[in-house]
Amino acid sequence: MKINQRTIQRLKKNYGKWVLITGATSGIGKEMALKFGEAGFNLVITGRRENLLNDLSTLLFDRYQVEAIPICGDLSNENDVNSLIGETSHLNIGVAVLNAGFGTSGKFIDANIKQEVNMLHLNCRALMVLTHHFANKMKDKPLKVPLYYQLYGGFQGVPNAAHYAATKAYVQSLGEAIALELKPVGVDVLCAAPGPVESGFSKRANMKMSTTLSPEVVGVPIIQAIGKKRTVLPGFLTKLLVYNLSMTPRWGKIRIMGKVMSGFTKHQE
Repeated sequence: MKINQRTIQRLKKNYGKWVLITGATSGIGKEMALKFGEAGFNLVITGRRENLLNDLSTLLFDRYQVEAIPICGDLSNENDVNSLIGETSHLNIGVAVLNAGFGTSGKFIDANIKQEVNMLHLNCRALMVLTHHFANKMKDKPLKVPLYYQLYGGFQGVPNAAHYAATKAYVQSLGEAIALELKPVGVDVLCAAPGPVESGFSKRANMKMSTTLSPEVVGVPIIQAIGKKRTVLPGFLTKLLVYNLSMTPRWGKIRIMGKVMSGFTKHQE
C-alpha cells in the first residue's frame, strides 16, 4: 500500500520535508519510516538497537535517495531524550512521529516494578517532554505541523495489562486536549489507535496474540490522516474492536478487554 500523490503533495506543502520517527527499528515505526522515505521525505530515525537503526538508514538512502539520520538512544533515559532534542535542533522537523514505547502484561501485583517504571518513563514522560519541545518549536513556523501519538488500549482499563493501558490512556487524554490548545497556533495533533499489531511488541510484552494486524495495513492510513483527524483507528480489525465496544458501558468494556487479554497471557499461568 502506497501513499497517494495527493496526500504526498499536501503533506510536503503543509509540513515540509523533514520527519522524526522514534521507535523506528520495528513494527509501525519502521513501516512509517519506509513509507515516508518512499514518498521522498528526509528522516531522523531513533531506536535502541544501533545495528538495526544503521541498516534502516542505509536502506532508506539506497532505495529512495533520501537523508536518513540515525540517532541511537533509549528514550526512557532522560539524558537520551535531551540528546535527541539537541541533535535535531538545527533541523526544520515538520512531522514528529512519537512512536517509541513498549508494553507489559500479567497481573500488576506480580510485575517487575523497575520494568514498569521504565515503561512509564518511555510511554509517558519522554513523549510528554518531546511533545512540549516540538510544539513550542513548531508554533513559530508559518506552516501547520502535526504531532502524532501511537496508542492501543487507552480507552478503558485492561486487566492483565493494567499499567500499559494506563500509560496509553495518558497519551490519549493528553493528545485530545492539546489538539484543541494547539490548533490556534497552527499545530495539528493526531492520536493513532491501532489494534493488536504483528511486531516485536508482543514478544517484549510476553503476549501471544492469535489475531493481529500487519504494520503494512496501518502505516499508510495513519499518514493519510495527518492534518485531517485528531484520532484515527487504522485497519479493519481496529475499527471492529472499537465499534463493537462503543455501546458497551465502561465496566463492561473493562471485563471484555480483561477476557481478551487473558487469552493473550494464558501461557503465563
